[in-house]
Amino acid sequence: MKSKTVWDRVSPIYDIFERVFNGKAYSGMAEKAAEYIDPCDDVLECACGTGAISIRLAKKARRLTATDMSADMLRQCGKNLKSCYNVRLRRADITALKVRDSSFDKVVAGNVIHLLDDPKAAVSELLRVCRPGGKVIIPTYISIQRKNHGGLISGVFSCIGIRFKNDFTLESYRQFFADMGFPDAEITVAEGVYPCAVAVLDKK
Repeated sequence: MKSKTVWDRVSPIYDIFERVFNGKAYSGMAEKAAEYIDPCDDVLECACGTGAISIRLAKKARRLTATDMSADMLRQCGKNLKSCYNVRLRRADITALKVRDSSFDKVVAGNVIHLLDDPKAAVSELLRVCRPGGKVIIPTYISIQRKNHGGLISGVFSCIGIRFKNDFTLESYRQFFADMGFPDAEITVAEGVYPCAVAVLDKK
């Protein structure tokens, strides 16, 4: 039997942890991401987790495909979205989506790229499956710490076994997308104990 990942293990308490620790930003980033969804949209969400963003997307989209690598996270997402009949749940790897090019109007990936060894490869994959004229929406926690400081939230998450590979500041997050060819990426911030920057990339 396949061993459980850290995400499987924390899935029953993840929502409680986020809401207690950083509830304002946790709900704020979901609201901001959903602002870009239209009623006719076919939406893909990667790393959906327990569905904090998913439920907002589902209420606005024509159809939502919510994906995650963790089967236990997907089960929690299904419970939280049981009243949403326009949602499909799928296991999927954000870095290797088994989806044709240009398949979705909007693509969302919340609070995941800072956890990846190669976040640029993941963003490129999100762009690949987004239709021309669509949008890729990427909420990510940003550090309020500066150089030579460990970063508050990365330390807190480390306590439960979750490791940040990138501890973005707002400035380095902007530069990350500029380096990928999106110097004018729209970025808004959901404020909280630990803010979340919501980046929006326009697919040409």
